[in-house]
Amino acid sequence: MTSSSSPSQDAKRFASDYPDGLRANALMEEDVAWSHEIDGDRDGDQFDRSERAALRRVAGLSTELEDVTEVEYRQLRLERVVLVGVWTTGTAQDADNSLAELAALAETAGALVLDGVIQRRDKPDAATYIGSGKATELRDIVLETGADTVICDGELSPGQLIHLEDVVKVKVIDRTALILDIFAQHAKSREGKAQVALAQMQYMLPRLRGWGQSLSRQMGGGSGGGLATRGPGETKIETDRRRIREKMAKMRREIADMKTGRDIKRQERKRHRVPSVAIAGYTNAGKSSLLNRLTGAGVLVENSLFATLDPTVRRAETPSGRLYTLADTVGFVRHLPHHLVEAFRSTMEEVGESDLILHVVDGSHPNPEEQLAAVREVVRDVGATKVPEIVVINKADAADPLTLQRLMRIEKRSIAVSARTGQGIAELLALIDNELPRPSVEIEALVPYTHGKLVARAHDEGEVISEEHTPEGTLLKVRVHEELAAELMPYVPAPLV
Repeated sequence: MTSSSSPSQDAKRFASDYPDGLRANALMEEDVAWSHEIDGDRDGDQFDRSERAALRRVAGLSTELEDVTEVEYRQLRLERVVLVGVWTTGTAQDADNSLAELAALAETAGALVLDGVIQRRDKPDAATYIGSGKATELRDIVLETGADTVICDGELSPGQLIHLEDVVKVKVIDRTALILDIFAQHAKSREGKAQVALAQMQYMLPRLRGWGQSLSRQMGGGSGGGLATRGPGETKIETDRRRIREKMAKMRREIADMKTGRDIKRQERKRHRVPSVAIAGYTNAGKSSLLNRLTGAGVLVENSLFATLDPTVRRAETPSGRLYTLADTVGFVRHLPHHLVEAFRSTMEEVGESDLILHVVDGSHPNPEEQLAAVREVVRDVGATKVPEIVVINKADAADPLTLQRLMRIEKRSIAVSARTGQGIAELLALIDNELPRPSVEIEALVPYTHGKLVARAHDEGEVISEEHTPEGTLLKVRVHEELAAELMPYVPAPLV
């Protein structure tokens, strides 16, 4: 749908095609319905160079409301945004899906998406991300729509940010800043807030902007300043950078202290040989819903991105009666900012330290394979590549059957479920039971009734094969780890001669 018409004509056509707008989460949930209105074979057509390079309006991204009210967050009007993407690789459908995800992120942050444009380039422009000419066209679109913010679908360098802002004359943020903003809104625990604050400071440090001499802290010379006082001295921006570095060092120490408490709990679970399962996956894939379905945990479930930031650990039980822990983790996303991966590394250790990963993917998403690849990239970053993985294709009730078949053919260790309806949950529980590490020692012991704690530990830490109550005590046939087997050895009946 390459357009050679003027920006004003495009804006009018956009408004008439979509008078009511589409919610961004509907774009994600309903298989990106608007993408079918765009020619899927565009990538194979031949266009003039000027047409290929033109800004292409992406229809259906608007989430503008008729009644825009004040919101509590920042005590400001909901920001009105225009999205900008640069299509460098892949198909036009991939580029549209990427901008649809950016629209969902923007709406989660509390913005109103007014318009979205994509430009085909070999690589982003080093100065203004989309090139000076296209930046001017973007300024016209911003004026037409009345937007107050431009969001770019990529991480901008400090120079790109400054130059693009200078052209469009409104605030410009990138995908990384948007994700950091969402994390800041959703962090609830003390550790989560500290991790987000650290990531924000890491991001902001190279992007602080000074405004000439007006931010100078000291000005010498003249008016009796005297020797060694001439010159600007330490500017406000230098002071800010120094203070941010000091705060970052303090925040890292605090996060390290908070990590100790979780390490102690994890070591306690390991001491008792309780297997652990981590739920990982793309944001909004249904991880918290799955946790609630498996354990009845009652964790917050929202149809929004990054609803869960703080890891939740719950006890669960396999169909055979074995106890294990189930941990819900923060959702991943394509191009997850490096600052966040570093700041949330201690939280993501739940994945690396687990015995099994349930990798949840949204089966109803238009490109679930890309979600799988994005999550595995982060899993590699946190060093959890050796942990066994089961791919759980969630939302099977809303997914295309052909997509489910394709995924299950590609992913050999996979299962289709619906956390909402309960479809496939029994099979998943049986699969978890089969995949969890089993105690290594099988033993039969007659435990006196005065040592009931040993029987309870056998149930909690081992796998009870059979149990019989006799006049002498409880006759157990169990599979347990070495330490508990050593404690049960005195009660193993002597062999009959």
